[in-house]
Amino acid sequence: MTGAPPQIPANEPALGYRTARTTAKVAGVFSVVFLVLLVANFIGTSVIGPRRENHLAAMKAALREGEATDEKLSEIRQLDLRIRRNRIWRLDFAHKTGHALLASIVVFFVAGKLARVLNKRLPRPEHAPDVGVEQIREARGARWTVTAGLVILGGIVALLVINEAPLAFVVASGTEPSPVAAVEPNETGPSYASMEEKRVQWHRFRGPGGGGVSLFTNIPTEWDGKTGKGIAWKSPVPLAGNNSPVVWNDRIFLSGATETKQEVYCYDAVSGRLLWTGDVPISPAVAAAELNPMEDTGRSASTMATDGRRVYAIFVTGDIAAFDFGGRRLWYKSLGVPDSAYGYASSLETYEDRVIVQYDQGDGSEDKSRLYALDGASGRIVWEAKREVPNSWTSPIVVEVEGKSQLITLTDPWLLANNPADGAEIWRAECAGGDVAPSPIYAGGLVLAIEPYSHLIAIKPTGQGNVTETHVAWTMDEGGPDICSPVGNDQYVYLLEGQGLLICCSVADGKKVFDHDLRTDFVASPSIVGDKIYLLDAEGVMHIGQVGPEYKELAKCELGEKCHASPAFVDGRIYIRSLENLWCIGGPTAVGKAD
Repeated sequence: MTGAPPQIPANEPALGYRTARTTAKVAGVFSVVFLVLLVANFIGTSVIGPRRENHLAAMKAALREGEATDEKLSEIRQLDLRIRRNRIWRLDFAHKTGHALLASIVVFFVAGKLARVLNKRLPRPEHAPDVGVEQIREARGARWTVTAGLVILGGIVALLVINEAPLAFVVASGTEPSPVAAVEPNETGPSYASMEEKRVQWHRFRGPGGGGVSLFTNIPTEWDGKTGKGIAWKSPVPLAGNNSPVVWNDRIFLSGATETKQEVYCYDAVSGRLLWTGDVPISPAVAAAELNPMEDTGRSASTMATDGRRVYAIFVTGDIAAFDFGGRRLWYKSLGVPDSAYGYASSLETYEDRVIVQYDQGDGSEDKSRLYALDGASGRIVWEAKREVPNSWTSPIVVEVEGKSQLITLTDPWLLANNPADGAEIWRAECAGGDVAPSPIYAGGLVLAIEPYSHLIAIKPTGQGNVTETHVAWTMDEGGPDICSPVGNDQYVYLLEGQGLLICCSVADGKKVFDHDLRTDFVASPSIVGDKIYLLDAEGVMHIGQVGPEYKELAKCELGEKCHASPAFVDGRIYIRSLENLWCIGGPTAVGKAD
């Protein structure tokens, strides 16, 4: 004997409907919570953050007017560090919470719609169901199932697009980004300048070798931007950028960018006339990535580089391009939108006919960071080196060690040397951590690197493999700048902190020789010209001091405009980029012609 199946009351909701309804309610609650968190974060960013920054500015002003003590300096540095870290945390929090809000809204609408559909049940029939009605109902159910699946799939794809910022032209390992536009260059003569030619130019960030040391000593020491004394010319720069001037004979190169434009500029070094403007396309992936670099970084912080035949520019978007000296774009490609906390800012380097790109990004666990060597004529990847390191803001340098070239890079936690010809690693030393921005230098036969707020370390670049235990010459543990790169010669190395503390150490053993508080803020890195050190502060005042065992001020020269970029030094002249203009310091001089 068999019993009849249990009857479900007609007014009792089905299990599918109850599940969908509960899911919609939970998603709605989470949406409200995430919205409240975003509003609270916005209040913290727009109200609390500026108050702290104003407090920091007041502390700096009080320090300049009063007595500078170690306790006050330490308090200012700690507050500055907290502000920076809080800013990064809030940006990351807003990014992740925004994604969570979007996901919860998608779930809310999908679940709500599904609940409404499931609640529209047909009345229980008392006779055999009509076959046509059953078929219509099944067809409707199938259509809804397909539609809901597509909506959910679209939401997942949208979240992936927003989270990962698709690398528009980066494909799997073993391939390379595809150029968007390429024009075959029409070069005559050698395809790149020799090392000897580069030594008398300012072809990259901080000049030959990236060390900020000028070969020329006939550099001006007196000028006044307000009266025009010692000023050869001043020319406006169309778009903003924090990158430094690059000079090759009678050409000066800069870049600038906004959210909708990326441009390269070429000026005549003699007259200051803008010769041409080159456009660099913005990758479509940028809009999906919601790129939001820090204001201090901007959208064009990376300094350009030239090999004497072509000039290269890269932007915060990861878009890179090459131009000839006549302004013709030779190629362009996207390396993918970089995952960088402050915004991508590493400057370019060249080696023979290649442009070197240090592309560190992410948190180091996602296999994103790379070191690239691109062919200067075509943009194809000559070699790439994978790096299990997080985002960094340092710039690569190519130096000669015992007659052989080494490509030096600094990131957390490694100071690395690669062969610029093929990318093979030569040596590495574990010596840095955190958000590294000051670039390494080569002085006195040592590679010198800074971990911000912590120490300066000197490495003998003659080893192989991991040299952490064998080739550390010395370490100076009395802090270090978080932005400005060091400068040094065979005797002294100088560290310039953002709040104006100048520290001088002996290159031989790392012992501190002196420190001197300049009582002003700095973003530009220091330079050495013969027996003088040039220090350009954020207000546009150049402090010129004597290189030696104590600080002796020789001159102060005012430009009259704020400056963030490091200056370029050539024969008889200084080129300085202010926030609005490009300046030429120095009288008439014989400037060579471009090839």
